[in-house]
Amino acid sequence: MIVRQLVATYVLLVALAIGGFTIPVAVTLTGQLRSDTESAVRREAETGARLLAVDDDPSRQALDSLVDAFERETPGRMDVLLAGGRPAGPRPMPVASDDAAFSAALAGREWQRWGHAVALDAEGLVLAVPAQAENGEVVGAVRISYPAAPVDTRIREIWLFRVALAVAVLIVAALLGSLLARRLTRPLRELNEMASVLRDGDLTARAKESGPAEVRTLARTLNTATETIDALIRSQRAFVADASHQLRTPLTALRLALDNIADGTDDPTTREDVERATAEVVRMTRLVNGLLALAKAQAQVAPVARVPVNRVVAERFEIWRAVADDRTVELRLDAPASDVFALATPGHLEQMLDNVLSNALDFSPGEGVVTVSVHRQDSQVVITVLDDGPGLSPAQRERAFDRFWRGPAGQGRSGFGLGLAIVKQLVVDNGGTVDLAAAPSGGVAVRITLRAA
Repeated sequence: MIVRQLVATYVLLVALAIGGFTIPVAVTLTGQLRSDTESAVRREAETGARLLAVDDDPSRQALDSLVDAFERETPGRMDVLLAGGRPAGPRPMPVASDDAAFSAALAGREWQRWGHAVALDAEGLVLAVPAQAENGEVVGAVRISYPAAPVDTRIREIWLFRVALAVAVLIVAALLGSLLARRLTRPLRELNEMASVLRDGDLTARAKESGPAEVRTLARTLNTATETIDALIRSQRAFVADASHQLRTPLTALRLALDNIADGTDDPTTREDVERATAEVVRMTRLVNGLLALAKAQAQVAPVARVPVNRVVAERFEIWRAVADDRTVELRLDAPASDVFALATPGHLEQMLDNVLSNALDFSPGEGVVTVSVHRQDSQVVITVLDDGPGLSPAQRERAFDRFWRGPAGQGRSGFGLGLAIVKQLVVDNGGTVDLAAAPSGGVAVRITLRAA
């Protein structure tokens, strides 16, 4: 987009410069051509008038030769008329001898107009000059009719040549402008490529510090920010790993201790207390595992890869089919036979589907149906999971991705409200979107959109 704008601006400036120079020059040349034509015609007419003013045979012969030569060598026509409307010598009477040009010349005035030339029956220049004797008496007139076609043809050639030259210069300017714009924007394209690599999870990407000073400063700042983000994510990953070890180990030890106590006592009251404590430890373990899964989803930034969505969905169907059969819920798959590839971090799509399918199976009633559809839409792959559960209101769907939030239908069920929060984090990390809508059956429709590969 920037390249096109730069090229368009450059070409526009060149076009304005060419127009500012070429148009005035062409107008000047056009006027000069008409002026030269008028001057040449006037010289011939004045020469004929001087010869006509001398009443002797050599002058009349010279005038006849001039008229014949003019009509032979030019596309124009020269007519001669004596005072009183008589033809000059043996020459025939001129066409339209009573026109305005002859009338003005016989009255002693020069007449010149561009317009319809009656003698030629065409558009052109009509010029008439009086022939005056030495005593000032008008003895006749010479009228020259010169067609406009040759002049117009020459004018068109002048304009066409300059238009063709301007077009050629603009084409060259566009090519040079494109090369220059690409060279100027190359650092910006490199920054965009580096940002795309960062978006896909490769924190080792660095921008080249080249180009103008402003671009170098931006690249340096972006590299520094990337290093800081990399350090923070490494620190968070280390924290998650340490928390996993520090939290799971004592909980495992506590559960083993409770199991040993339960095995070593016969007191019903004590055994009941130990069982309640064991149930709380199990609940605490599940909560810790959910929190750690969410923390890992937030901390993990990895490069994406081409993932065959329909195959991954089919594999997760096989994993969850036993659970669905146990709850008498039917699993249905609507996916194309050919592979549909999306861009995602390996393993993330499986985690998304596991959390969404777990919720769908938990809330679907017996004899219900859970449907998963996969289709490609433009540059995206859309995965939709529909269930037959009680559904959520619009306000509840807005809060469904919050941590620890559980809808009215989830009260009293196992779980901590972390499943959809994990799904959203994973989807966002992979450059996609996730939203909830009302399913046709009244349940919930979870729509996951990923970038198509």
